[in-house]
Amino acid sequence: MAHNVISEAKKCLNCQQPLCVEGCPLSAPIPQFISAFLDGRIGEAGKMLFDNNPLSVVCAMVCNYSQMCQAYCEKTIKSSPVEIASIEKYISERYLETIENKNRPDNKLKVAVVGSGPAGIAIATVLAGYGYRVTVFESKMDIGGALRFGIPEYRLPKEIIDRYKKLMLDAGIKIRLNITIGNMFGIRELLRDGFAAISVSTGVTWPLSLNIKGETLGNVHYGVHFLERPEGYELGKSVIVIGGGNVAMDVARTAIRMGVRDVKIVIRSDKFSANAEQLQYAEIEGAQFFINLTALEITSTGVLFAESVSDENHRVKEVTSRTTFIEGDTVFICASQRPSRLLLTDTEGLELDENGFVKVDEYGQTSLPGVFAAGDVVRGAKTVAEAVKISKRVAEGINIYLKGKYNLN
Repeated sequence: MAHNVISEAKKCLNCQQPLCVEGCPLSAPIPQFISAFLDGRIGEAGKMLFDNNPLSVVCAMVCNYSQMCQAYCEKTIKSSPVEIASIEKYISERYLETIENKNRPDNKLKVAVVGSGPAGIAIATVLAGYGYRVTVFESKMDIGGALRFGIPEYRLPKEIIDRYKKLMLDAGIKIRLNITIGNMFGIRELLRDGFAAISVSTGVTWPLSLNIKGETLGNVHYGVHFLERPEGYELGKSVIVIGGGNVAMDVARTAIRMGVRDVKIVIRSDKFSANAEQLQYAEIEGAQFFINLTALEITSTGVLFAESVSDENHRVKEVTSRTTFIEGDTVFICASQRPSRLLLTDTEGLELDENGFVKVDEYGQTSLPGVFAAGDVVRGAKTVAEAVKISKRVAEGINIYLKGKYNLN
């Protein structure tokens, strides 16, 4: 692995105007960290990556880099691009093992971070670096959000998230698990107990339903729930996955790993939204793809679909009267997700848009003073890199807000 990474790093042209940086949502200093790595300054390279993106190792594993940084590599014109993600992963993994969280500043102000997905982890880490006393509140049994409970082990090992948990604890961040803000207590109680600012990053955890007949049957499940604990499901011999995003691919590939040999992925339009790599892996592992089929009814033995017609923009313009029935023992619905409304709708004065997402300004400030929001709860399901980009800006916004309010230096 090391030899391969070094060979890839040596392919970098160290461009004066690196297009790969433009292709990265976080504008990672790609030529600089590669140069430092090749010069033997791997610790410096790791610090560059971590300072720019606290979740750099995660992004190197799960981001759609073939359409981001690597897609812009100048080497692509004449040959294959530099495998930037492999180099980033190698450097970042080793840097995580060496980070020391000693002699951090302490301004004695408490900040609450609600949710510990990628946005929550990034915000908590950055704020702790600023000197705030951060407490993370997580509704599940462990931190990670979609990273731990939504991405399969074969794509993102849980051990990586455990390293981040240790890193956070070493930085003095307190973590409260199995606490649902909005149920046990809410924003008002957090402010009452002395939190100077609050960041809401609860993600999009509620699956969207299809609202068709048969959706309540016992052989029907939602993909995001399945990925939390797949070993608890009995799938039978055949599976139908309705949806074309990364969640659908993860569900299909997980089902195949559980021994199902007949897995069909069905979408309404003629274009899948999943990453190209995810599609390729799902296909090579045995999944079958079906396009232009709209689910009409689910039964105990399969799904009745109507043939649909897509326009030049890959949107369904017509659902025809022609139908087809696909047999399957288990049906998974992977039709995107929306935010949990428990905290959002029960917080008086917190403004939401027409789709149920939190309204914020450029720094994540909500309609409530001192209450910020970041991640998917603001923009819907996006990539980890995009979540971190927004979260860094929100952490900066919280810092600006608290400096102004408390006259911090």
